[in-house]
Amino acid sequence: MATQAMQERAGAITFKGGPMTLLGSELKVGDTAPDVHLTAGDLSVKSLDDLLAGGAAMFIAVPSLDTGVCSLESQKFNARLGELPSGVKAYVVSMDLPFAQARWCGAQGENVTLGMLSDYRDHSFGRNFGLLIKELGLLARAIVVVGKDKTVRYVQLVTETTNEPDYDAALAAAKAAA
Repeated sequence: MATQAMQERAGAITFKGGPMTLLGSELKVGDTAPDVHLTAGDLSVKSLDDLLAGGAAMFIAVPSLDTGVCSLESQKFNARLGELPSGVKAYVVSMDLPFAQARWCGAQGENVTLGMLSDYRDHSFGRNFGLLIKELGLLARAIVVVGKDKTVRYVQLVTETTNEPDYDAALAAAKAAA
């Protein structure tokens, strides 16, 4: 049985100025969001249907919560979740193990209401959303908003991995998707 080669997008992003390759097709607004199998803190596996559950979702992809920029970004989104309507869920997705994600949440000293999901098992989020960095085995920094109908409503790929995203644009897109 032949398998189809994974698309590689060389130079799609940079890490500390060096070009990196993203694996998977580029996700675009209007596409149907592909399914994923992400691991929650209780080690259960969540599909896209589970995560949407009748509402929209904002996926905040970060390389690792153990880095300064990823930690800061997650803190900023967590602080601004009150701006989102009740029909929108927000999730941080990384390759960090669920135990590391829980440790990060506990270290914040505040109530972290962002959902935490790990792509460590099969990298389906990274591959299917076109955000897996080939050279690092980590996710690219990106924001993807998916409507309750599974349509991609917004994609923000941060082209230099060490930079922060446009928070206002991401939150506005998530509000519009509700």
